[in-house]
Amino acid sequence: QVQLVESGGGLVQPGGSLRLSCAASGRIFVINAMGWYRQAPGKERELVATTTNSGRTNYADSVKGRFTISRDFAKKMVYLQMNSLKPEDTAVYYCNADLSTISGRYDYWGQGTQVTVSS
Repeated sequence: QVQLVESGGGLVQPGGSLRLSCAASGRIFVINAMGWYRQAPGKERELVATTTNSGRTNYADSVKGRFTISRDFAKKMVYLQMNSLKPEDTAVYYCNADLSTISGRYDYWGQGTQVTVSS
């Protein structure tokens, strides 16, 4: 059974920083990609950043230059360093993983972690 568990969310003032972590567990054969999405109240879930096992990264335009995604796939981990946070970054942040397991290749989601940017 594959699980993704996020940590590191919380309340931060505008201009502050947070680091999110996501740990994958279970019988995983290959991590093809991992990433972060977010969903603000009343809005659709949107991509924040992704990284592949070949090292490619992709960022939403709204976070470029402020957020950095990193990975340690040997440890089944992905991180999101968020700097210069703005109130509009407030959302539930979800970890996503494209994994190959004994059952096949599927997308998995974590339960989400709340990030609130407010003074």
